[in-house]
Amino acid sequence: MNTTVNHPVVTPDRWMDARKALLAREKELTQLRDRIAEERRSLPWTRVEKAYAFETPTGRRSLADLFEGRRQLLVQHFMFGPDWEQGCKSCSFMADHSDGMRVHLEHRDVTLLAVSRAPLARIEAFRRRMGWEFTWVSSHDNDFNHDFGVSFTPDEMASGAVAYNYVKQPFPSEEAPGVSVFYKDDAGDVFHTYSTYGRGVEVMMGTYNMLDLVPKGRDEHNPSYAMDWIRHHDRYEPAPVAAAGGCCHAKS
Repeated sequence: MNTTVNHPVVTPDRWMDARKALLAREKELTQLRDRIAEERRSLPWTRVEKAYAFETPTGRRSLADLFEGRRQLLVQHFMFGPDWEQGCKSCSFMADHSDGMRVHLEHRDVTLLAVSRAPLARIEAFRRRMGWEFTWVSSHDNDFNHDFGVSFTPDEMASGAVAYNYVKQPFPSEEAPGVSVFYKDDAGDVFHTYSTYGRGVEVMMGTYNMLDLVPKGRDEHNPSYAMDWIRHHDRYEPAPVAAAGGCCHAKS
């Protein structure tokens, strides 16, 4: 629904009353978010026993190597299949936010990177095209994506339902989005602490937080695929410029 059409307009005093009422609800949401974050940190961990080897720009590296000397690792499971010509546009939307966050995360003992099943050469070509600087590695020769619930075998796809977002469900692609978190202890052992999928990956989409503040909101109208408006950032048409509001009378 377009809430900007015939939108209520009130006096400043009535606006302030409405704003204070909403502020109380926003504080409830903030406090709930804090409580859920604490519950997330309190989840039990699982030890990563399998030895994964990734192709990186600096050679083959283990999962433990990807921490780059830090204790915490944030992985974007980037949808880019082995035979795809380019990365997923919605995952690219997510990744557009990564470079700005990276330096701040590193100062909180967190390494951020992306992992895809595409071969490294194809990943690097696409990364250069998009102008990204974050680390992006290939899991082309290992089971990492499948084991963490974001890649599906031909048999799984043929069955009509795959295990995604902690339930068996139909899924339209062999690749899926996700974010996973890992911790490495003093002995070098790696633990899986958290993964989120589906709309949970919106945690990386700061643009959505900004759109949620403006009158038209996200302005998405396709219930089956809300992100159909997203393009790779180098494939957008020039943004439309709205005409100025009000009425202008030329002098005679």
